[in-house]
Amino acid sequence: MTVPESSPESAAGPTADGPRSTSLSTDAARQLATTTKSEPQMQAITSRWLLKMLPWVDVKGGTYRVNRRLQLRVGRGRVQFEQNGADDIRVIPETLTELPALRGYSDTAALQEIAARFRVREVRTGQVLFDAGQPVTEAYLVVHGRFTRYTTGKYGEQEVTGVITDGDGMGDEAIGQADPLWFSSVRAETPGVVLALNWDTLMAFVERTPSLAVQLDTFAQQQSKPMNRKGEADVPVQAGHVGEPVLAGGFVDYDLAPREYELSLTQTVLRVHTRVADLYNHPMNQTEQQLRLTIEEIRERQEWELVNNREFGLLHNVDYGQRVSTFSGPPTPDDLDELLSMRRKTRLFLAHPKAIAAFFRQCNRRGLVPGTVNLDGHEVPAWRGVPLFPCGKIPISPQHTSSIIALRTGEKDQGVVGLHQTGIPEEYEPGLNVRFMGIDSTAIMSYLVTAYYAMAILVPDAAGILENVQVGRTAE
Repeated sequence: MTVPESSPESAAGPTADGPRSTSLSTDAARQLATTTKSEPQMQAITSRWLLKMLPWVDVKGGTYRVNRRLQLRVGRGRVQFEQNGADDIRVIPETLTELPALRGYSDTAALQEIAARFRVREVRTGQVLFDAGQPVTEAYLVVHGRFTRYTTGKYGEQEVTGVITDGDGMGDEAIGQADPLWFSSVRAETPGVVLALNWDTLMAFVERTPSLAVQLDTFAQQQSKPMNRKGEADVPVQAGHVGEPVLAGGFVDYDLAPREYELSLTQTVLRVHTRVADLYNHPMNQTEQQLRLTIEEIRERQEWELVNNREFGLLHNVDYGQRVSTFSGPPTPDDLDELLSMRRKTRLFLAHPKAIAAFFRQCNRRGLVPGTVNLDGHEVPAWRGVPLFPCGKIPISPQHTSSIIALRTGEKDQGVVGLHQTGIPEEYEPGLNVRFMGIDSTAIMSYLVTAYYAMAILVPDAAGILENVQVGRTAE
């Protein structure tokens, strides 16, 4: 019997690189083995703390109405500008209605006339625009720059009472006063540009424009009505009386045009070939994995919309009276304290991770250590016991500034609530459904994946924003 010679390719034969193997190699063994696989991974998945922390209200009718008491004090917005050069800067006339005195004014021609009367003025660092107690001779709109509003304290010290930035106005609060005076001083902390309007010029134009005179008179009369500290129509109450005085009567008036929020949506069509679904489903179901990652993408977009959507997103719907600017640029403990002081029961902060890092740097400079809170096993950084959650959906501007959002949540606390509808047809998750659309002539199955949602701010002080947060490093 003849024994065949071993071939050079034999797993146990001699090799050119070394001695003869005495066992099966791993490369050969893998031909009979099955790999253990992970599920498809997705880098874009975030913690989505906003979706987790919001209390969600089931909106069965698809629309949520926020009823409020009648508001007499008109909120302040921000004007916008168009710039065609260093000296050619004009306020956009239609945005003048963001000023309280012109809210609801519809005479476009008159607004254009007012806008044309503003004059550009450059301001240097440290320049005082006006001092407290001086007569109001001009109204101002801030095009660019940071200004501090300050006054003299009880013992002669200087007290800063606020920060004024791009788009803010000054002087319109003097409307309706016979001899208006500035209540505080304003100083430029950075080089800036303002638009100035001579007060006498404005009053002369008002006398020639009946519709504008009526608008300003109506505004002045409304602001003179009794109201509480939040600007709501007052209810007459009496306290501390003795005997049998006649008690004043009244009622709680309601806003006749309450805001309504319709549910928005994010949706897409998921397509899966029937051959893939039939033949390649082990050990993982291909359709389920495709659906899982699609839903993750939809939830990420949902949180982005809750922050950035112009109709209901936080950055565009927080009342301008609940916005404050950083005092010096970086977010300091003092800035977050001021943001906290503007509302009761603040439940959480939301900030871009870079803004959180900038805040920690300011704490390090002061030798402070922020606390932490435990939420479902997660140690979350906190300030004054309020958790500070990272949210990468808050944008960073080209000037490397961002915002920090503070929220009070829940219907019982008149806070911020998320809106969705449960029990929708073919519901896959609360407020999200997956509907089979059929198989087309190319053997591709289609599924319509939809999430319905919105957000409502029940009262203005339920949410606040710290603006102009500088996130870059500064020189020590």
